[in-house]
Amino acid sequence: MARYLAGRIAGLVLILFMVCLFTYLIFFKLSPDPAVMICGKTCTPERILQIRTLLGLDQPFFTQFWDFLSGLFAGRDYGSGANLIHCPAPCLGYSFQTSQSVWEMILDRLPVSATVAVGAAVLWLVIGIGAGLLSAVREGTWWDRTTMGLALGGASIPNYVLALALQYVLVVKLQILPFPSAVAFSDGPLLWLQSYLMPWIVLATGYACLYARLTRANVIDTLAENFMRTARSKGLAPVLTMRRHALRPALTPITTIFGMDFAALLGGALITETVFGLNGVGKMAADSIAKNDQPVIMAVTLLAAFFVVVGNVVVDLVYTGLDPRVRIR
Repeated sequence: MARYLAGRIAGLVLILFMVCLFTYLIFFKLSPDPAVMICGKTCTPERILQIRTLLGLDQPFFTQFWDFLSGLFAGRDYGSGANLIHCPAPCLGYSFQTSQSVWEMILDRLPVSATVAVGAAVLWLVIGIGAGLLSAVREGTWWDRTTMGLALGGASIPNYVLALALQYVLVVKLQILPFPSAVAFSDGPLLWLQSYLMPWIVLATGYACLYARLTRANVIDTLAENFMRTARSKGLAPVLTMRRHALRPALTPITTIFGMDFAALLGGALITETVFGLNGVGKMAADSIAKNDQPVIMAVTLLAAFFVVVGNVVVDLVYTGLDPRVRIR
């Protein structure tokens, strides 16, 4: 196990290094003039020259990249003297448009994105896996046909359409929910739940439909395996047979997809946060794209890549607990 973990961590570090190199290359080497892009649309030539000097764009590329990497661990100083700007570790960059460290901007907005992601994940796991499991057990019945029909329809609805429909029905017409806002849990559990309920539903609907169909297919395939017939022939109770022998191996592909989906959501649910006006990482990325704030866009890209890579490693480790056929060699 220790050798396996060491190999996975080494691979993780290598992949993250390659992602950093590729991302930095795109934003700072292939960009026509990084200083102009970073400064924004309305910027004076003097300010552009200052940013170019602060970023060290007159230095060789690998010197610039080394400064960026070292800033992740030890912080970084932009400029010197009266123009000195200190970016503490982990320094993912500095937004000259907002005069803020990008890491501080992310920390301010990450709790909102994490709340949206965790709440939606709980919903789609419970509803999706539960509906798919019941459909597999009742294959061919009215429940199965109805549930899969709804799942197909739900997966076809775009997030922004569902968000606008829910706002109109639940907020404008019925007035049973407030318009979503970034309410802290300390402000009141009920208000917090009401504020995030619609974003959770919108974000979870498509995933729940996908997970329901995938769970159903996996469970049906698992029930047809030889080891399932052997378990039933030994006289094991149906509930015990389903829980011990069918559900765990059927959930292995679900674990893979969930690890990737959840990791991507932590990097920001762009459409959902933008539609509901939640000031999370996704909305920050959308605003930065509109303003062409490259350091923020680059940092969000790296953050999303980090969550996906780490999520992949965690999924590999969870495999052995879910499926007894999977063993680390």
